[in-house]
Amino acid sequence: MNSNANNEKDGALMMGYVQVYTGNGKGKTTAAVGLALRALGAGKKVLFLQFMKDLAYSEQKMLLTLSPDLTLETIGKPFFVIMEGALPEEQMAEWRDKAVIFAPGNPPKDYIDLIAKGLNRAKEAASSGEFDLVVLDELAVAMYFELVTWDQISEIIDTKLDKVELVFTGRGAPAELIERADLVTEMKEVKHYYEKGVPARKGIEN
Repeated sequence: MNSNANNEKDGALMMGYVQVYTGNGKGKTTAAVGLALRALGAGKKVLFLQFMKDLAYSEQKMLLTLSPDLTLETIGKPFFVIMEGALPEEQMAEWRDKAVIFAPGNPPKDYIDLIAKGLNRAKEAASSGEFDLVVLDELAVAMYFELVTWDQISEIIDTKLDKVELVFTGRGAPAELIERADLVTEMKEVKHYYEKGVPARKGIEN
């Protein structure tokens, strides 16, 4: 192998890429947590930034104390939101008393403002050099619900340092993000026990 080929290979190994974990199947956040563990094992610094979530999930207890090289932050969830048409009508009926349901193009302003703070944090983290891996958990969902624009996401990608690995998770990742990403994994639901009425279980789903 000549020196130019070696240089190209070394450059690819040092490069940070854009990854997306999406789809309607279980395991998107779980995959990102696994990647974060691997990065920590290699001596990398990680920011795990969770959108549309509060501190209610079991893995967060471990992430908060796992390593000084891992920072977990949540962009809180003051209430749950669903965009009209995002779910089948029978599922939407179940959520009508539990969530704010908004018309396409008209998401709640206070939620928009909250997400915007998280976007500023994401952009700063990806461009500052402080972190090697930046996980933007559930940001794809925020995009699907029109809480975030593609221009805002594109700016984060455009300004990230070359060495930073940037990961997006969440169902409904838009075509623009999939096109821009270097790696896309779709979690496809083939079968799920919730269809038998099994609720989310602590330590497994939450």
